[in-house]
Amino acid sequence: MKNRVFLSVFTLLCAFTIFSPNTFAQDYATWSLPEGAKARLGKGQISEVQYSPDGTRLAVASSIGIWIYDAQTGKELNLLIGHTSRVNSVAFSPDGNTLASGGEDSTIRLWDVRTGKHLRTITGDTGWISSVVFSPDGSTIASGSRTWRRAVHLWDVNTGRHIRKLTGHKDEVRSIAFSPDGNTLASGSKDETIRLWDARTGKHRRTLTGHTSEDKSVGIGINSVAFSPDGNTLASGSEDNTIRLWDARTGTYLRTLTGHTDWVYSVVYSADGNTLASGSWDNTIRIWDAKTGKHIRQRTGDTSRIRTVAFSLRRFTGDRGRVISVSLSPDGNTIASGSYGGTVHLWDASTGRHLRTLEGHTASIDSVVFSPDGNTLASGGWDDTIRIWDARTGKHIRTLKGHTRMVYSVAFSPDGNTLASGGDEWPIYLWDVRTGKHIRTLEGHTGWINSVAFSPDGNTIASGSYDKTIRIWDARTGEHIRTLEEHTKSVYSVAFSPDGNILASGGGSDIIILWDVSTGKPLHTLTGHNRFGETGLNYNVSFSPDGNILASGSLDGTIHLWVVRNGTHLSTITGPKSWIQRVSFSPDGNTIASGGVDGTTRLWDVRDGTHIHTFTGHTRTVNSVSFTPDGTTLASGSADGTVLLWELTSPE
Repeated sequence: MKNRVFLSVFTLLCAFTIFSPNTFAQDYATWSLPEGAKARLGKGQISEVQYSPDGTRLAVASSIGIWIYDAQTGKELNLLIGHTSRVNSVAFSPDGNTLASGGEDSTIRLWDVRTGKHLRTITGDTGWISSVVFSPDGSTIASGSRTWRRAVHLWDVNTGRHIRKLTGHKDEVRSIAFSPDGNTLASGSKDETIRLWDARTGKHRRTLTGHTSEDKSVGIGINSVAFSPDGNTLASGSEDNTIRLWDARTGTYLRTLTGHTDWVYSVVYSADGNTLASGSWDNTIRIWDAKTGKHIRQRTGDTSRIRTVAFSLRRFTGDRGRVISVSLSPDGNTIASGSYGGTVHLWDASTGRHLRTLEGHTASIDSVVFSPDGNTLASGGWDDTIRIWDARTGKHIRTLKGHTRMVYSVAFSPDGNTLASGGDEWPIYLWDVRTGKHIRTLEGHTGWINSVAFSPDGNTIASGSYDKTIRIWDARTGEHIRTLEEHTKSVYSVAFSPDGNILASGGGSDIIILWDVSTGKPLHTLTGHNRFGETGLNYNVSFSPDGNILASGSLDGTIHLWVVRNGTHLSTITGPKSWIQRVSFSPDGNTIASGGVDGTTRLWDVRDGTHIHTFTGHTRTVNSVSFTPDGTTLASGSADGTVLLWELTSPE
């Protein structure tokens, strides 16, 4: 068992043509894969979108790298991989030949736009890089830190040499911008201020204040700053839901643009300076007359959907993602928007008409599960949707829409025809997998749904909730059967034993409970997890295929194995001190897969607890792991917005 070999990517694929790279419908699903992976579903959570100066390319900063698109066709051109964590910001050089990217790995990377070749890594800022921007002459890069470092750094593009550090902000720097003449640098911070600096000397010129919160205990971050093309005006977008315009030379406050109902995350001027676009967490893009501050009204044939050019992503596409980045094409005709929900949309700037969606991006994925026949994969996450994928080809089959909040858990019925889902809202939804239609809603919980599970016969559904209860439902009628109330904190995970007679639940304490399904009575209470000497959250429980062993993963960084028959502790699997989000048994019961906060997926030998293999490639927490029924493939769903399919071998 210890000598078990896990082949690198495509070794086994060559032997089984069903998993040949040529079968993957989207070529980009196999681009720049980590070792051991055969496909990536989704493109990562979006941070920022930027047009190239000539308008031909669109760069999308994501949690896994930088995607380069053809701005006219929406076709994927390249995926730039190198950052070891989320990419927060991208910027094109003025000539469009170089792309700069800043990430949570505290590095700035420079890329050749035409070839995708990595040119240089700039290091020295020890905080997360929140924003990068080129000076107008292309010789300097400015970067802002989104941690306690509170600084703006200037770097020489050609050598990577650090030029100077600008200090004075009292909290993280979220946005920076050069004036068109390159003489002034503006920085917006979580400390509610905007600072203007002499870009040549680093001298602080003035501080602009005005964005404030009614609640003085909560700071109002300045999320975006942008100079008008003539350099006379500075726009700032803030968490007070407003945009403010300032005289860039004197710092005089000019006016406030109101209308957004949530944080303004991005502001950008059109090339002629007449128009200002803003993106907000209220799911809208708004277009403003930059001189008067008024909304620009645009009529279309569908006046019920567009009353002004305050474009609602929800109404246009059904995408409920909060808008975090907007970019105007150089000719001013097109707006690109990136949302926290994981989509990039292109819009006609003058009419508000939706032009195109760049598909494949997703927000944080909390749950992945294979269908009983192993041919289909379902994933649910923070984009409020469930995605159905062909597990053999990687092709996206359909998206199930109906949730209004994040999806935390998905589960197939034993016949594979029905999918149950629960999330950051109180109902449970049942779906027809073949058609994608909503079948039924189960209501009764008074807190969000953390976990759902079908009984082996498919007749019963169990759900665990933040309301500290477990509810048992008739899967055919949706009727509530009973409520199990023994947990004193949120229930994070529920699982049926293979014979359906026992239900295991883990929650927001060190307690795991085994229940008699027929009576709803507790059989055994299992304790033992702890974190730093305190009780540890039991995020996940999983039965072995024969039903004799229960595995539990916890924030204490351990996996505990329990004897189901009498509830006694069998053994403890320990590894790196990383919170364990999810555990799952392989179909033969010999291996346990675990997903951790450190972004790794690990395999463990059940019999002696030894570590077998570690899969690396996710840039954020692995929230879910699932084996195919034949045990040849492992899926991991991550907060980086992707699902990775890993190739496994048999013990032989």
